[in-house]
Amino acid sequence: MRTFSGDIKSNGKTFKLQLHLISTRPFMRIPKIEGIIERRILINFTADPKIIKQIIPAPFRPKIYREKSIVGICLIRLKQIRPTGLPGFLGISSENAAHRIAVEWEEDGETKEGVFIPRRDSSSFLNSLAGGRIFPGRHFRAKFDVEEVDGHYTVECNSSDGTHIAISAHKAEKFDSHSTFENIENASRFFENGSIGYSPNLNKFEGLKLKTIDWKVEPLHVISVQSSFFENEKLFPENSVVFDHALLMTEVKHEWHSVKPKLSVL
Repeated sequence: MRTFSGDIKSNGKTFKLQLHLISTRPFMRIPKIEGIIERRILINFTADPKIIKQIIPAPFRPKIYREKSIVGICLIRLKQIRPTGLPGFLGISSENAAHRIAVEWEEDGETKEGVFIPRRDSSSFLNSLAGGRIFPGRHFRAKFDVEEVDGHYTVECNSSDGTHIAISAHKAEKFDSHSTFENIENASRFFENGSIGYSPNLNKFEGLKLKTIDWKVEPLHVISVQSSFFENEKLFPENSVVFDHALLMTEVKHEWHSVKPKLSVL
């Protein structure tokens, strides 16, 4: 058993946190967690399926839309995150980033769909401490600089391992006409169906399912976007990943549910 301690700030108050983690357990189910997605930006790209197939591990395969693989970045600010049943003022808030790849796999004789998440970044001490032990996958500690004014969003993330993300965008009246998706309804459905996310942890994949109380997206016009992960030509050759569109979600009540791991690294 390993013990970790630290402080967590929530609503101007500081709480002492102490975790007792047993590393020998193969699966630690977190309690059902609820909270509010205060802001979620989905920055989506198309990619060459042949390249993505070489990057993601079995049993996953790229989920294809109009002959393209869909990858992206999720920039999400969470608030009032706490186990179901606790009052909201005890919840914590955090800025988080996840690089996502839309995938499919076979499970119990059925084709499932979701996202494979090769890396996660978080401003939260708790997330980075407990990632891979309580929360699925390793969470790199990161600094976020965020500015939101009159529908304009500027988000910059600099992680502890040097990974860099930056986006400048503003709300739009219409969905991007150059997108591979024909309309915002098709794009919304694609991402809502990918509610299960798997992250690698040693010899297994750890899953978490997002359940939203009221799923709703808005179009977002991107002025500029950077990701040192997707710009790494050792993983993604030049022009193999192309920006497609972005979506915005705000003030969405949601729950996180553990997914019992049935998948292992092949």
